[in-house]
Amino acid sequence: MTAVLDPTPAPPAEVLAVLSLLCPEVVRDIEQNWNAPVSDYARHLWRPVARPVSGPAIAARSILREVLHQRLGVIMQPEEIGKALDEFEHRPVIQSGLHCLLLMDRITFDALLLAWLGAVENGLSTFFGFMGTTMTMETIGREGPGWLDVGDDKVNLFGIGRHKLCRKSACVAGPVSLNKRALEAVGDETDASRWLGTLLASQDKVFGTAADALTALNEDLVANWDRSGMALPVFIDDRLAASAVARHLDHDGSLLSRLLIEPARRQRLERALQEAASSPFGRFLPNATAYFWGIREERVRKLVLENGHLIEPDRPHGLSIPFERPRLKQALLDGVLLPNLFLMFLVLAILPRVRVVGGLRQIGYVALFHSILLAALDENAPEERDLAAELQVRENAWGMRVIDEKISVREQLAGLPEGALFPDLLRQYRLRTFAETTDDLKLVRENARWRKIGQAGIKAT
Repeated sequence: MTAVLDPTPAPPAEVLAVLSLLCPEVVRDIEQNWNAPVSDYARHLWRPVARPVSGPAIAARSILREVLHQRLGVIMQPEEIGKALDEFEHRPVIQSGLHCLLLMDRITFDALLLAWLGAVENGLSTFFGFMGTTMTMETIGREGPGWLDVGDDKVNLFGIGRHKLCRKSACVAGPVSLNKRALEAVGDETDASRWLGTLLASQDKVFGTAADALTALNEDLVANWDRSGMALPVFIDDRLAASAVARHLDHDGSLLSRLLIEPARRQRLERALQEAASSPFGRFLPNATAYFWGIREERVRKLVLENGHLIEPDRPHGLSIPFERPRLKQALLDGVLLPNLFLMFLVLAILPRVRVVGGLRQIGYVALFHSILLAALDENAPEERDLAAELQVRENAWGMRVIDEKISVREQLAGLPEGALFPDLLRQYRLRTFAETTDDLKLVRENARWRKIGQAGIKAT
């Protein structure tokens, strides 16, 4: 009798069927790497991307290079900047979905680790991680940028009172310094050597904003965890995206200027946004503000567009900014406006043809943003027709909570060698498959938004 061999394990078909309704490119990634080490999946995400070929995409890539060059100039020597940008030109990938949190946050740490694996497996010297900074310092009880998770407790990172934490946004709250006394109180634990000393080295520094502090501290932590410097994370945030949008608005003939400022084009764009919001996938769309967030009194404010002005609803003495190209550009440069997620992904990823790696909600709304832009393009304009052809390939990938350890970062670090934490984890994740780390896509199956999409699909059939 001939033995029957078990077939190669395959991902759950019902989960892939739901994902494929909106993100077939994500399904292809999963299928190709299901039984491969998760480090191979990371390598796959950081694979090369075709260079821009249409006029708007080439212009958007040029602007993105300019703002990245400016960011790199703060942390690198000129020769290192050239190398980093050349690598990015070939493998333009941004790990998004990293909220403005210290890397002691479990989900943030695991996501950055996946990005680091992708960079190392492709021999890159740097990789880019987007830190969203519009969140408040305390989101819900003792969580958010103002808190440090040490496993069995939460430490008030900057010593700001809780009534103030929930009223300030990370991108503008400041100046701040570390809560030295609270940090020293947890310093008698043996595993603290892997992170506490790195933080306390900055105990006397004053940072302009909480976002600046968290970026600097995260850079220090990664440098300590990988002293060989195999791959350097470069953290970018909403303020870099604001600078990019401002450069798009330099010229009234740019695609973004036409979409926002020309009444007929904006009407078409708004119709595409509304149609996407009313579609079966509309629950993925973030629609909390009109094109931009406002900044007033250390807090991010929702805006609406009324009578040609961006205003704070129901606040007669709040922000009021004319919706005109020069005024919008200046407000972005002055730090009064930040782009919403739609504009942010347009200038950082979709237009410049950059692969963006994010979470389970993000893969949904990036796919929708992509379709919204396509619907808003003018097929009678040759360069927009060329862009539409280029946009048939979507650069959208899942990378948040692919690695999803259930223990705190402090516990993860406890048994690892000092100075070689990331290299040691690299060896571990070369032995664990994508199927294992995702527990057969359990996270997708349990995700409320994707589950409702699946239920709607079943009813439709």
